[in-house]
Amino acid sequence: MTSDKLLDTAIQGVKLFERKYISDDRGFLNRLFCVRKLALLGWVKPVAQINHTQTLKKGTIRGIHFQYPPAAEMKLVSCVRGTVWDVAVDLRAGSPTFLQWHAEILTEDNGRALLIPDGVAHGFQTMSDNVELIYCHSEYYSPKHEGGINPTDSRINIK
Repeated sequence: MTSDKLLDTAIQGVKLFERKYISDDRGFLNRLFCVRKLALLGWVKPVAQINHTQTLKKGTIRGIHFQYPPAAEMKLVSCVRGTVWDVAVDLRAGSPTFLQWHAEILTEDNGRALLIPDGVAHGFQTMSDNVELIYCHSEYYSPKHEGGINPTDSRINIK
């Protein structure tokens, strides 16, 4: 994994993780989560749960979701089938990038994942049919702490 890349984005704490697939004529290996690697990015909590989602139709929008404290969570989002336009929105009051967003294209082939810290909301739009994502979460899902913002909110102005 020494050839993986850990890249900053325009939003403090949101990181792009570019994995290097190890492949040969039999197939490939792609390490989806490595505590040591992600500790360098600030992932300091244990993984509380890992979710696998499927979205069937191209153009579907999911999100933009977050959890309020004390259930605020870090997420590592990876696409394992299809293509998504993955968006992080900074909701941290006092942050220099408050209400700004950053997006990355995640695909089953590009090995990219988005690390999203506490206080940053997440959503995506599918760019293909039959999309599957794997999410690592630092906190358990808590319905009473669930929050969301409208992706068309003019204060955020997601293009």
